[in-house]
Amino acid sequence: MLRIGLFLAFLVVPVLEIWVLIQVGSVIGGWNTVGLLIAGGLLGAWLMRREGRRAWAALQSAIRSGRQCDRELADSALVMAGGALLLAPGFLSDVFGLFFILPVTRPIARRWLAWFLGRRVRSLAARSPYGPLLDHTGGFGDRFGGPFGGTGAAGGSGSRAGHARVVHGEVITDDGETARGGDGDRPAIR
Repeated sequence: MLRIGLFLAFLVVPVLEIWVLIQVGSVIGGWNTVGLLIAGGLLGAWLMRREGRRAWAALQSAIRSGRQCDRELADSALVMAGGALLLAPGFLSDVFGLFFILPVTRPIARRWLAWFLGRRVRSLAARSPYGPLLDHTGGFGDRFGGPFGGTGAAGGSGSRAGHARVVHGEVITDDGETARGGDGDRPAIR
């Protein structure tokens, strides 16, 4: 299915780009159309450089602070894809490139990308030989517990919303002291 969609995209998109170029050229003239394409490429290079620096700085900040950087990685990928689309000649690719690269529309593109990739991963997981082990959310079902979303004896309720999970264990601090945890809602950490 994805291969057919890619084949049609590579067949239909260039034809649409040429048609739009001819329509714009018939309205504003050939040289003006070429000038507009060059201006779009220069604008795309400038925007990709500016937003790429911002995305790189945000990624570095997330890494330094030790938090997950999935949003920053997605933004970096969208900026790169948007820049490539802006550098490609054509007005339709410029529209999609601006949609991916502008900070105002990038969160929408990020949500669409997360939806698409999540759907693709679930589809691939369902076709894998391990598909029966996975539940409907893409995590491991009742056979396995732990952080994969299962509810088996080994792992509790996982990361599903509305369920708290208590992990019993020890925390060893830098100075070698041991603090026991897991009694009640919060671990006893000194």
